[in-house]
Amino acid sequence: MSAIIRKIVTVVEETQMEMGRQVSPPTRRAAAIAVIENPFAGKYVEDLSPLIAIGEELGELLSKRAVAALGIDGSEAQSYGKAAAVGENGELEHAAAILHPKMGAPVRKVLGKGAALIPSSKKRSGPGTTLDIPLGHKDAAFVRSHFDGMEVQINDAPRANEIMVAVAVTDSGRPLPRVGGLTAAEIKGEDGLR
Repeated sequence: MSAIIRKIVTVVEETQMEMGRQVSPPTRRAAAIAVIENPFAGKYVEDLSPLIAIGEELGELLSKRAVAALGIDGSEAQSYGKAAAVGENGELEHAAAILHPKMGAPVRKVLGKGAALIPSSKKRSGPGTTLDIPLGHKDAAFVRSHFDGMEVQINDAPRANEIMVAVAVTDSGRPLPRVGGLTAAEIKGEDGLR
């Protein structure tokens, strides 16, 4: 792997009760987060292809770890999302290079599908920042029950010359969804929208 990884953190969140009501089965989300060295910290570089390659590598690594944390087969994952935070010596384009050109294909391969765009967010911040990972259904973006997000934090990341990169997956939508719209059972999964 070309990424120099300082640490990997995996988080699983399981909601069993919401507003005094039992959530059955519980909704579960997992995020795998890598803290990597930013090879371009502190300098402008025109060619960001090394970060694009790192994104491809991390897409596979992090999605496999998130799926394993849920204890499911990748094909059973329902939602996904990705996010990155660059330290103060980096630029947002460094996060974009990791998240966008090539990260999606390996994530989709691990999950066995993924017709919808993978929701993403990026920011510049310092150690202890909260990373909000947007979530959406992997095969149909219009499934409202899966419009969600997962918040993760690592107390010492990202440092000034680092990038914190996360992939999140779920085995369900939000707890107790009831705002209507296309349901997961109605998905055609052909165009990534419905």
